[in-house]
Amino acid sequence: MEPRDPFYFNVDECKPFFRKAGEKGIVLLHGFTGSVAHMRPLGDALYDRGYTVMGVNLPGHATSEAEMAAVGSREWLQAALDAVSHMRMHCQTVAACGLSMGALLSLILASRRKVDACVSISAPLPASNRLLPLSAAIGLFVKRISWKEDENRKRLLDQRYDLNYTGFPTQKGTDLYRLTRLAEKSLPQITCPLLAVQSLADQTVSPQSADIILKEARSRTKERLILQNAPHVCTISDKLPEIVEAVDRLMKTV
Repeated sequence: MEPRDPFYFNVDECKPFFRKAGEKGIVLLHGFTGSVAHMRPLGDALYDRGYTVMGVNLPGHATSEAEMAAVGSREWLQAALDAVSHMRMHCQTVAACGLSMGALLSLILASRRKVDACVSISAPLPASNRLLPLSAAIGLFVKRISWKEDENRKRLLDQRYDLNYTGFPTQKGTDLYRLTRLAEKSLPQITCPLLAVQSLADQTVSPQSADIILKEARSRTKERLILQNAPHVCTISDKLPEIVEAVDRLMKTV
């Protein structure tokens, strides 16, 4: 697939948001090559339940693949830390809720005691992809990885919010792998209330992801939500109500 036109993301769905409600805040983090649009319906639903919500576009996302090439794991993690710091100025309790790479960032934040609760959705664990560590070398010869057309994705996801890149600079796979490894190593340091969401139909990550997270984390409050027939970006699928219910239950414990 060809790269997006620079104006593709110039829509309201892709704009970062902050909506103040109660004293419990939730920072929403999208995934690799995605955009804040993937988290907007979840943010809106949680706001309706009285939570303050914030969604950001991670550096190099929702702009152009060229801008993505200029940043990496360090900038993505710092953006997540900055979002939590901003939320702390408005809320007594702060949770991180992330999708895919955003889930990795949320787990890392939780391991560093930066948040009071953590929601991991479709986390790409374990760090078993053999090609990702080689991305820097492969990138010398293959500059860009292109996603394939996926008609099933179009059918199962709300296309108003499925706004993302059609590929990525190959070398950025190294940054994704770095975060995956860091999150995996950080799991034993997590003690806050934790929810792991995983779809059995997710063809992007291992179906064991949620089990790995809950087994390794030392949180006393652990919840698992297993979805049926949901794609990787389940936050904009018809499983959204189930995710909202599970996040709401977790937030009531903090």
